Amino acid sequence: MAIILIAEDEKGMQTIIADYMKRGGHTCITADDGIDAISILKNNSLDLAILDIMMPRLDGFSVCRMAREMSDLPILFLTAKGTEEDKLRGYGYGADDYVTKPFSPKILLAKVNALLRRSGGIPQEIIQAGGISLFPYSRAVSVNGAEIELTHKEFELLHFFMQNKNQVFSREQLLNRIWGYDFEGNTRTVDTHIKTLRQKLGSESRRIVTLIRSGYKFEV
Repeated sequence: MAIILIAEDEKGMQTIIADYMKRGGHTCITADDGIDAISILKNNSLDLAILDIMMPRLDGFSVCRMAREMSDLPILFLTAKGTEEDKLRGYGYGADDYVTKPFSPKILLAKVNALLRRSGGIPQEIIQAGGISLFPYSRAVSVNGAEIELTHKEFELLHFFMQNKNQVFSREQLLNRIWGYDFEGNTRTVDTHIKTLRQKLGSESRRIVTLIRSGYKFEV
């Protein structure tokens, strides 16, 4: 969907960020220091950059300033330096947003997608049914305006249901669509996840209807 530069010298943090961006459908190119980041910026067509400030050889502020001389791609600082002075300095060099460590990967992905939408990198999309709003790109869900926390499979189930409203699916079909044909579990897995999904949806749980001997459907 989007090609993102992640300039972060701490390998563990770099992996976490890249994995979560990939879960959001993006492609990642990683840099271990500021010089590598500049080289990648010069030689690749990128949609967004996530920059750590405290990097070897060239810091994030310098990378941001040099990047602004080359392009207007969205730039997000991800750093432990969270003072007002640091933030103002970052914005002064042309940064678009600022996330302070420790951070929520879900919030980071939401901010990345918001920046991409504003820059035209990805379209805004919301799937709605009653009081449920599902945001595919940020993998967020709200019920009557309040965000709820879903596991990966719960989100996939709800997303599939909302894309296929009023259609009946057997437990086997849901198992194959969400877990894959090579999944070694049984159909009770589907029932368990739908039970927890209903609990989290609250008053909107009535939309997931159980059909005896047939399966489930998402009713609108």
